Amino acid sequence: MVADVSGEIAGHDGEVAHYPEWLRLEVDEYLSGLTFSQEPITDGLQEAMRYSLLAGGKRIRPVLALASARAIGADHTRMLPLAGAIELIHTYSLIHDDLPAMDDDELRRGRPTCHRVFGEDVAILAGDALYAEAFRHLLTAQEAPAELVLAAAAELALATGVNGMVGGQFLDVGRNGDHTPAAAVDLRRVHELKTGRLIGASVTCVLMLAGTPEPATIAFRRFAAELGVLFQIVDDILDVTGTDAALGKPSGSDERHGRHTYVSEFGIKRARELAAQSHAAARSALAQAADAGATGGPRPTELEQITDFIYTRRA
Repeated sequence: MVADVSGEIAGHDGEVAHYPEWLRLEVDEYLSGLTFSQEPITDGLQEAMRYSLLAGGKRIRPVLALASARAIGADHTRMLPLAGAIELIHTYSLIHDDLPAMDDDELRRGRPTCHRVFGEDVAILAGDALYAEAFRHLLTAQEAPAELVLAAAAELALATGVNGMVGGQFLDVGRNGDHTPAAAVDLRRVHELKTGRLIGASVTCVLMLAGTPEPATIAFRRFAAELGVLFQIVDDILDVTGTDAALGKPSGSDERHGRHTYVSEFGIKRARELAAQSHAAARSALAQAADAGATGGPRPTELEQITDFIYTRRA
């Protein structure tokens, strides 16, 4: 059983829920073809960018974008530029999270972090460049009416800036050691921003690019918001229960830095219960989307698989 998070979804053989691995392979192939340096003098910066970008992982955010396209009956391959941009942004956030001024981690996905290999100065620049290149790539490579591409770019910027991921990170680092009741009330909001907004944008940007009518997107937006919270709760649990080998980085990072997490606030048992509630809410929202005719098929299979995988993941 997958006792670290939940045994309800895991099979009797202890395996986590099925993941749309074929979509991850498409993402990996697409990312491997991206280059950024247009002159030899910046090749070293490109090397640092690609070192972190191509380090592997489940690619949950870009896979979520492709799965969302399939769920609404769109050609998912046409959303690869958006998916690539999302992963560039996610990689930038990981590089900066690992820096000594932030989490000060030496391992990421089982190998030395960017700043350990290339130096702190180059790692900072690599993260900066990945963020800029994400928007350049989206704006120049994504096929869709210009107004829809601009709207998706604005949504992605909102999800990753002061009112999204970076704002959530600011709240997180500024709340170290704060375990007051007020902090507990705000915990969900912090993680909605820090983690949930980029995960949510992986769904909503697809809907925008596809021109999906607003009424049909309500259930999908509810799903995306709940999925982001679910991801963070499980992440908090794994930081306590996971092994360094499984996580690909040192476990216990949250505790070392005094992070305010679902585990530190509610304990393991309650955190697992909250994960189960978020999983159920996300699955319910997907069912509502299908019932409302917002999906392009009988059921959003890959989105269901991703939701179950996040709930049962070990790393």
